[in-house]
Amino acid sequence: MSGTNPDPEDDKITGLEPGGGVPPGETPPGEGSVAGTQEPRQPGSGRGQQIFWIGAIGAGVLLFLLYFIGYIVGFFD
Repeated sequence: MSGTNPDPEDDKITGLEPGGGVPPGETPPGEGSVAGTQEPRQPGSGRGQQIFWIGAIGAGVLLFLLYFIGYIVGFFD
C-alpha cells in the first residue's frame, strides 16, 4: 500500500491548518434561523387550553406561597 494522499488537491486548499483542521472564523455559520412554526397545529392545542394551564399553574403557585406565608406568620402552629 502506498502512504501518499489520494487527493492531490488537498495541499492547495486555503484555510486548512496542518493536520486538516480549520481555524476559527474560516467557515460560515452552519445554518440560518427560521421564523414561524414548521408543523401544523395539533387538534385541541388552542388558546383556551393554554390559558387553562397557565391559570392552573398560577393557582398552584399562589396556594403554595399562601401556605408558607401562613406558616411563617404562625397560622399553622
